[in-house]
Amino acid sequence: MKNKINIAIDGPAAAGKSTISKRVAEQLSYIYIDTGAMYRAITLLYIENGKDIINNLSDFEITFKREDSNRVLLNNRDVTDEIRSQDVTGKVSEVSSFEAVRSYLVEMQQKIGIEKGVVMDGRDIGTTVLPDAELKIFMQASPRVRAERRLLEEKERGNAIDLDQLTSQIIRRDELDMNREISPLVQADDAVLLDTTELSIEEVEEHILHLAQQKIGVE
Repeated sequence: MKNKINIAIDGPAAAGKSTISKRVAEQLSYIYIDTGAMYRAITLLYIENGKDIINNLSDFEITFKREDSNRVLLNNRDVTDEIRSQDVTGKVSEVSSFEAVRSYLVEMQQKIGIEKGVVMDGRDIGTTVLPDAELKIFMQASPRVRAERRLLEEKERGNAIDLDQLTSQIIRRDELDMNREISPLVQADDAVLLDTTELSIEEVEEHILHLAQQKIGVE
């Protein structure tokens, strides 16, 4: 039987973390956890109910319906599409910076990783959530390329947005994520840096799977 490891994939917005993490998890028969979706779910609560909701997070449960394209459930309410709205995107970095939000979700994420066999992506997985993960990847790409990727996603959702505007939003979000006081976006010392600007999805997936198999083989 293969030894299970935890894989932490960090990086800025639209670096391709979720797409790659899903594919890697599927190939290894691991559990994929989209921590960004968790923060987006809390952000949706914040938008709908105001800041006071942050003091009552224990009343809410975030789960993933994996048998149906990893749908995101908030107290059994399917919020998969709602959390990808422009309103949520514009607020998620702000809400993610609240200590109560990060403490609540980090504890939840760490419990998921105890049994191993998890691929988790976000911005502080290798540094804060799973600091002992056997494999850590830090994915990056140029802001323009990330904006172009996100633009395609927005078009698929029927959203019209300007590429220059999207590029500016991504640069601004990078600044917020890197400069927040709690768990800022930073590459872990033992993480493998992977620039995906010129790489295809298949090439990135193959590279990470190769690194994972090496770790699994020596554990």
